[in-house]
Amino acid sequence: MTSQSISRALLRHHGDVDAEPGLVDYAVNVRLARPPGWLRDRLAAALDRLGSYPSAADHAAAIQAVAERHDVSHDRVLLLNGSAEGFALLPQLRPRLAALVHPSFTEPDVALTDAGVPVHRVHLSGDDGYRLHPELVPENADLVVVGNPTNPTSVLHSAADLLALTRPGRTVVVDEAFIDAVPGERESLAGSDADGLLVFRSLTKMWALPGLRAGYVLGAPDLLARLGAGRPQWPVGTLALEAFRACSESTAVAESERAAAEFATNRASLISALNELPGVRVNEPASAPFLLVTVKDGLHVRTALRERGVAVRRGDTFPGLGVDHIRVAVRSPEQSEPLLTALREVLA
Repeated sequence: MTSQSISRALLRHHGDVDAEPGLVDYAVNVRLARPPGWLRDRLAAALDRLGSYPSAADHAAAIQAVAERHDVSHDRVLLLNGSAEGFALLPQLRPRLAALVHPSFTEPDVALTDAGVPVHRVHLSGDDGYRLHPELVPENADLVVVGNPTNPTSVLHSAADLLALTRPGRTVVVDEAFIDAVPGERESLAGSDADGLLVFRSLTKMWALPGLRAGYVLGAPDLLARLGAGRPQWPVGTLALEAFRACSESTAVAESERAAAEFATNRASLISALNELPGVRVNEPASAPFLLVTVKDGLHVRTALRERGVAVRRGDTFPGLGVDHIRVAVRSPEQSEPLLTALREVLA
């Protein structure tokens, strides 16, 4: 299957589809099985407010909390019903040519293509580990979308390379959904005031909130106004507003930093174990809570793993990757052992 032949249905395939009930899940990159206790308590306490519409005061307080977390002014924050909503809003910017850096998260591709926006796929090469080369982006592209760290390659691009994409008249979208799993959030552009920059963030992965839908975008006020034009009233619910406030507090940020350090340790352990398996190649260096792995006869491997009760994320739905690519979530050594045991059996 070539990247150009990937159907819309496959572009909308995500890891939750691979992680069927009853399987040990290495397909979804959510840190915890459920939100931590302190966050559940905060959300539970907000339940009594569900009898009222989300208030302007609650919305403003959530924006202020996010702004303070990133040391930006409140008018540089737009709260989203999940960062995926932000990708669905990209056609609001009315780009003439969108350059999408692949392999990467595919929802921007779907949203822009559905809206009739001309899309140019910038394919990075596995030969150099899918490193970003800003010169590959067409000069006339007035919208560029790139992930950092990138899903599914686990590559962390430098802030300098990302800023090299900026131009007068161009909007650069950096998807930082996983950067809170990077120690120190290094290479993040969340606090940057570079012209034309939009930074997307998510609460989903770190805080186990995929069912709540809570994300936000940071950028210049005029650009956020264009992006959010035409949204319905009350676009973000009361529980999400509470989550923004709770997860922006200093204690939560400190917990996130500890989790990022743990991810780094667990990732190194998993890479070492995978590299000992015959015919397995891990894309390195890796910086995200998941790894892109190349195996021979990938379809057979995925099927055989499923027969052994193990779910991994198929890679051939990402433009630029093929059936021999799989993505695996980083877990603790103990939690990773079922995956490694099954792989040893399949590859023997």
